[in-house]
Amino acid sequence: MAEPLLAAQDLAVTYRSTRGPVPALANLTATLGQGEFLSVLGPSGCGKSTLLKVVAGLLKPSGGTIKLAGTDITGPRPDIGIVFQQPTLLPWQTVLDNVLLPVRTLGMDLRSGREKAMELLELVGLTKFATHYPNELSGGMQQRVGIARGIIHDPKLLLMDEPFAALDAITRESMMIELQRIWMATGKSVVFITHSIQEAVFLSDRILVLTARPGRSVKDLRVELPRPRTLATMADPRFAEIANELRTFFDTLVRA
Repeated sequence: MAEPLLAAQDLAVTYRSTRGPVPALANLTATLGQGEFLSVLGPSGCGKSTLLKVVAGLLKPSGGTIKLAGTDITGPRPDIGIVFQQPTLLPWQTVLDNVLLPVRTLGMDLRSGREKAMELLELVGLTKFATHYPNELSGGMQQRVGIARGIIHDPKLLLMDEPFAALDAITRESMMIELQRIWMATGKSVVFITHSIQEAVFLSDRILVLTARPGRSVKDLRVELPRPRTLATMADPRFAEIANELRTFFDTLVRA
């Protein structure tokens, strides 16, 4: 069996506050395979974003280990890309320059970076908007810029923190289709944070379910649905069965 790309073992995070310690994660164990799409699902406040910060190297765990490609994650590293809940684009920079931001930050070759940026803008359907500014784009288009920026430096792992949370329902569905297409074209390994069961089932190879705070991994569900998935997939009885299984499981957690 191949070694996992990402491995968390007995991960724990406790915040310090004036009211005493606040446990956010406890004894969390999970893995991610190469090229796999993993969604992390759980109730509000369960530590999903805390987990993402630990994986990104932005927050040190209080206990346990977190490894990427067999090495400890001890801080931010160039082989991890991040797409945030908000696009966080620089308003004074063009779409192309926003995508190029990691290239400049990491000191990569700018000429080849521009070529890659244009390839990615074509992939996300924004070639014609390369010279536009963020305020000239819709919310969904801005998030596509964010995705292109997150993968331009060819990271081993892409982290996505509820990237569609601020979008309306119709745009969210469109972006789920787009993200699946981009993921299938690039083969990136993805950890996708969400509170939407529908998003998780539609996008994922596997779904990791966390308990309420402190977040513990209590279910690891493989999504056996053929790809590419379409909007019609959400009307498939198997899709409904998986979604209902998750809803029932959460209801059981709440009652426990």
